[in-house]
Amino acid sequence: MPAEPRFDAARVNFRALAHHDLRLIHRWINDDPEVRQWWSREAGPFEKIVAKYAPRIGATSLTRGYIIQYDTHSIGYIQEYLIRDYPDWQRLVDVPEVSAGVDLFVGEAAYRGQGRGSATLRKFVREVVFARPEVESCIIGPEESNARAIRSYEKAGFSFLKSIHDPDSDEHNRLLRITRADALGAAVSRRAP
Repeated sequence: MPAEPRFDAARVNFRALAHHDLRLIHRWINDDPEVRQWWSREAGPFEKIVAKYAPRIGATSLTRGYIIQYDTHSIGYIQEYLIRDYPDWQRLVDVPEVSAGVDLFVGEAAYRGQGRGSATLRKFVREVVFARPEVESCIIGPEESNARAIRSYEKAGFSFLKSIHDPDSDEHNRLLRITRADALGAAVSRRAP
């Protein structure tokens, strides 16, 4: 069996979520044990996915959803939003600067591990999140017990901000943050000779 080609972050792109993607999200959340473990509140019938994700389609949505693609192959889901647009979440996050929030999962198991998620998140933050000129930092909040995701986000340049308890979901989350300077400065330093 030939070795799998090396993952190339330059081949990752982000396509705006479309209605035809909802079946794919439904499959990933319901059928993949790793995705379902952390996204179990989303699991269920297709109608539940439509109710949750269809409003994230289009430029007017407060939460903007994207399909992560490797070349033309859809491999996961990622979303971003301004934290200030969700006042209850903003109170929990409690940072003074304008911040965006990000959530993601890699739905295709073959694209997990070996730094792929970190590289994908780094690229998304640089190209999508910080394309909004008012955004000064980006926050991601995995569950405290999701050690794999936390390691991945730290490799992407995020650092610990604080732990919180979300009373709406009864989850304990580890908030990690990356600033615009850290995200974009890291991109510049990696290109320098």
